[in-house]
Amino acid sequence: MRIFDVVKRTVLSAFVAASTLGSVSSALAFDEKIFDDKGEVKAESSPWAVFQFGYTAYKSGHKDQAVEAYRYAAENGQLGATWKLARMYAEGDGVDRNDYEAFKFFSEIAEQEVEPGSPEESYLSDALVALGNYWQKGIPGSPVKANTAAAQEYYMRAAANYRNPNAQFEMGKMFLKGEGVKASVRQAGRWLQLAAEKGHAGAQATLGDLLFQSGKVVRGLAMMTVALERAKPHDQPWIRGMQEEAFALAAESDRRTAIALAEDILTKGEQ
Repeated sequence: MRIFDVVKRTVLSAFVAASTLGSVSSALAFDEKIFDDKGEVKAESSPWAVFQFGYTAYKSGHKDQAVEAYRYAAENGQLGATWKLARMYAEGDGVDRNDYEAFKFFSEIAEQEVEPGSPEESYLSDALVALGNYWQKGIPGSPVKANTAAAQEYYMRAAANYRNPNAQFEMGKMFLKGEGVKASVRQAGRWLQLAAEKGHAGAQATLGDLLFQSGKVVRGLAMMTVALERAKPHDQPWIRGMQEEAFALAAESDRRTAIALAEDILTKGEQ
């Protein structure tokens, strides 16, 4: 089904839902501006406008048309469209999941030079982390085999240049385990601290565990407790296991003090 067909449906829906706001005229203008009478995207169409249409189609549930629009916008230099395609393939969102296809789109983004602080920073930063993840584990049935050195390179670029907390967390773990880099608790702590300051629950938990192991029992327990409270569902199991193991080893007085400190941190919204 061509984009033109869903555009007409989208325009009709807009008319029914928002005619009192004058949505019809703007939607029709949008249609005529981008598509010709054959339903083909006009050569002079703005990639940004097509990207916006793709977003509208996606939010309306027309993900197949969104993919088509994103492809056009991506082929014409719209970085956000390339990123959206990568994410859709990585997550099987509106398309069959295909990690290698996602990897190729992320790689296109990683080749771009984006200044830190620019509007497109988040696309590049996220792409670098995604590529690091792929290189760390490899993609079965593809040319992408596990390569720790390559993973470290992408993580470092995202962590150092764009201060991405997910990349900083990964760098912290690599320094802890000596994966792709020389093991260093000090360097690990540095990267984990940077990620923890941005609210990364995994970094907060891992840093808390390091503090606990170094003898700073109360602070470490409190950080792990805070991290567990703030963690996303998929991170809660491993953080809970880490926290419960530490609590089992701690003295009762330290547990109580740590719980009180954690409640105070959560109440005040601190790290």
